[in-house]
Amino acid sequence: MKKTVIITGAARGIGRATAELFAAHHCNVLINYHRSVDAAQQLYHSLTEQGLSVELFKADVTRRPEVEAMVAFCQQRFGQIDLLINNAGIAQSRLFIDLTDEDWQTMINTNLTAVFYCTQAVLRRMIPQKKGKTINIASIWGQVGASCEVHYSAAKAWLIGLTKALAKEVGPSNIQVNCIAPGIIETAMLTPYNAEEKAVLKEQTPLERFGTPEEVAACALFLASDAADFITGQVIGVNGGFVV
Repeated sequence: MKKTVIITGAARGIGRATAELFAAHHCNVLINYHRSVDAAQQLYHSLTEQGLSVELFKADVTRRPEVEAMVAFCQQRFGQIDLLINNAGIAQSRLFIDLTDEDWQTMINTNLTAVFYCTQAVLRRMIPQKKGKTINIASIWGQVGASCEVHYSAAKAWLIGLTKALAKEVGPSNIQVNCIAPGIIETAMLTPYNAEEKAVLKEQTPLERFGTPEEVAACALFLASDAADFITGQVIGVNGGFVV
């Protein structure tokens, strides 16, 4: 029986690469998107043309009713939910003293509260079936902090704490909860950085390059596999040695 995975924020970047990889490995993939309509539809058509099992669902994961509708649709369409990958997220670079209430709340809602809603909704299905896995996409900045990204770093650090605590709570139900902390990855989140800043980041990375969305997706695929059934509560760095 095919495994079914929900991937939030799957239209672009790491989420897109993850959707492509899981679909290619014969999973049923629910592609969640919110604003990236054209990218999501292009991805959907690309995968369905290959005969792969995917569905699209537009939902703002910061809104509980939309999350509940998405999870219910996935359950109805595919029969059960085996995997959740909490990938949707935003970044922002701004001095801490210049952060507005809206900046702070938007960051926390998108990078943390959405994970709470999505995870709670799928666990209500996973706990009775006594199996399932959730994978949270955090960041190296949640481990070591980033200047001018305090609210982003804080949200990702909280996500790491959520991962560790929840893994202990749902372990007796045979559910694994893990976290991937990517380093500097070639995605749209690098857009605000100029060439000089990117060069410095590469110099600070022992492998002297940026990672790719596909490399993060490969880590998620392993954590989702049966080979990783005894791994839970862990933070896996895909960072080229930036944080060791």
